[in-house]
Formats: sequence, structure tokens, C-alpha cells
Amino acid sequence: MCNLSPGKSILIQQTAALLFDSFKEHWGTAWANLDIALQEVQESLEPDRISRIAVDDNGTVLGWIGGISQYNGNVWELHPLVVHSNFRRQGIGRALVLDLEDRVRERGGITLWVGTDDEDHMTSLSGVSLYPNVWEHIAKIRNLRNHPYEFYQKLGFVIVGVMPDANGVGKPDIYMAKSLRN
Repeated sequence: MCNLSPGKSILIQQTAALLFDSFKEHWGTAWANLDIALQEVQESLEPDRISRIAVDDNGTVLGWIGGISQYNGNVWELHPLVVHSNFRRQGIGRALVLDLEDRVRERGGITLWVGTDDEDHMTSLSGVSLYPNVWEHIAKIRNLRNHPYEFYQKLGFVIVGVMPDANGVGKPDIYMAKSLRN
């Protein structure tokens, strides 16, 4: 893992292409074009943020993770995480998350959180009205189509809430968090 920094223009371009291609392929229009993806990568290079990449021996970006400081640095948002489709399920995503946790701890962070949108009916929380018994729905969550919330659970994250209808009617955002205190 290494820092993605402003002077690494080739890696920045590769990271933007990875972001655009991966989310276009799997999660709709989060980054509708390469310019928007590039803007997201550029924003991750700000001094108050963390931007880390996994690179192979040939200098090809295999994965990218970002961290955004919140609550005076006590809490950090994991945003985003992406791994090249040819290299998924090989431990790169896990390694990127663990690396981000270390970087956040170095900066004094004590909680890491992530929002895992369900825009494509991948969990039992999607396509239904979660009101008024939101916590009952959360307690009975089922992964219907390989939603990433289980990936984060394996890394110690827990569901701390949802935002019903965050992405439109029946399309919630699932909030997960993890304590970084030892």
C-alpha cells in the first residue's frame, strides 16, 4: 500500500478509471463519467484526507481506499473502497481497509464508519418501507445478492443504523462503524 499524492499523475488517472469502471459495472451511476471520478480522486488528495492505493509490481493500481476526517478527527469515513474486478476476493480490499485503519489511528481517530448503499435490492432492507420499525428490519437483515455489508462485518464493522430512502424510495444507505481503540 502507498499514498496516492498529487505528484503521481499516472496513478491518479488509473485510480479515476478504476473508480469509474468499477462503479459503472456494479453500482449504477455513482460516478457518471470519468471526469467526475477524477474529481473524486483529486478531492481525496487534500491534506485532511487519506488516499491509499494497492499497486502491483508493474505499477498498475489494483485498488483504492479513501478516508475523510469528521468530528475533529475522532471519526473517519471510509470513502470510497474499490478493487479492480480481476483482483477481487484476493484480500486486496481487506488489506486496504486494515491499512486505512492504521493510518486513521496514527491521526488519532477512534471510529471508522462506512455507508453501504443498497440501490439495487441486494438486501432485505431495500424495496420495502423501513418505517416505523427501522430497528426490526435491521435486526432481520438478509443479504440477497452479495451486498458488501457482510464484507465489512467480517472486518469487525457493525450496523449502527440506516437512512431509509437515502437513494430514493426503498433504497436505503446502511451505516456501519468500527471502533479503532485497541
